[in-house]
Amino acid sequence: MRRRRFLQTGLLGTIGLSRLKGWGGSLESQEAESSRLPLPRRKLGGTGEELSIIGLGGVVVQNETAQETRVIVQQALAQGINYFDVAPSYGNAEELLGLALSPFRDKVFLACKTQKRDRQGAEEELNQSLQKLRTDYIDLYQMHALTDVREVNQALGRRGAIEALFQAKEEGKIKHIGFSAHSQEAALRAMELYDFDTILFPVNYVSWYGSNFGPEVVAQARSRNMGILAIKSLARQPWPHEEHRKTWPKAWYQPITAPEEMDLALRFTLSQPVTAAVPPGDIRLFRRAVEIAHSFTSLNDGENRQLQQLSASLTSLFPLGQEG
Repeated sequence: MRRRRFLQTGLLGTIGLSRLKGWGGSLESQEAESSRLPLPRRKLGGTGEELSIIGLGGVVVQNETAQETRVIVQQALAQGINYFDVAPSYGNAEELLGLALSPFRDKVFLACKTQKRDRQGAEEELNQSLQKLRTDYIDLYQMHALTDVREVNQALGRRGAIEALFQAKEEGKIKHIGFSAHSQEAALRAMELYDFDTILFPVNYVSWYGSNFGPEVVAQARSRNMGILAIKSLARQPWPHEEHRKTWPKAWYQPITAPEEMDLALRFTLSQPVTAAVPPGDIRLFRRAVEIAHSFTSLNDGENRQLQQLSASLTSLFPLGQEG
C-alpha cells in the first residue's frame, strides 16, 4: 500500500478480520497452528511475573455462550497468552471466564478490578469476583478507572478501598495491587500516594503524539519499576457518527481497522516500555492483534514519523485538560 493512500484509509481500509490463519472453528485446527512459537513474554515491573505481550480483556467474551468462551480461551492459551483481565462492569464476563479458565487456573495470570472507592464496598466486590471467577485468589487486583484527584484521595484515604486491598493481600486473596486510569492527573496522584505494583493506562499513538497524553505517566511508572499494562492501542479517535458504532458494538471509540495502520499502532504501543497490551473487546480486533504480536518488531524512526504525521489529522480520545 502506498504511504499517502495509507494515511487516508481510516475505516474504508477494513480487512476481513474474521478470516485469520490459526483462528479456525475447531480446536484441532488451532492445535495444529499452535506449533509455532508462543507469544513473547515480558517482566511485569518488579513483581517477578512474566506476561504474554497481549492480554485477553473480558469484554471479548461478554455476552458470548459458555461454549464460545471456552473455545476463545483455549485458542488464546494455544497462542501463548497467559494474561487475562476482567472486571465486574464487563457484564457476565466474570462468570464466563471463571468457568472457562478453571481447568487452567494455575497456568494463567488473572487480573480483576473494583470501581468501589470505600473499604466495605471494595471488600464486598472482591469477594463476589472471587466467587464468580471460581478461584480463591486473584493475581492482580486493580482500582478501576480512577478519574480525578478527589476520587484518588478517597480511594487511598482512611476507610478507602486501599484498606480492603491491604487486608486481602495479607489474607492471600490477591497477590499484587494496581490501578487503571484514563486521566494523567489521577494516575500521577495515585502513584504519588502509594507504591502500586502496576498501572493499566492508555498508550495510544494518536494521544501520545497528538496531545502529549501518556509520556509523563509512562516515565513516572517506569521510574518506580511498575508493570505498565497498555489499553487503547487500537483506538483511532471518537466516533465521527454515532450510527457507525453498530458495526463495532463493543468499542466506544472508532477502532483502527486499516491493516497497515493496525500493524503500526500496535507496534507503537509495544515499542514503549510496557509489559503487555490489552486489545479492544471485539474478537476480530483481538485476534488481529495477536497475529501482529507474533511477528512484533520495534518501530523504526521512519515508522514513528509516519504515525506522527497521521496523528495530526486525527482527534485524540484524551486531550490534555479534558481527561476522564
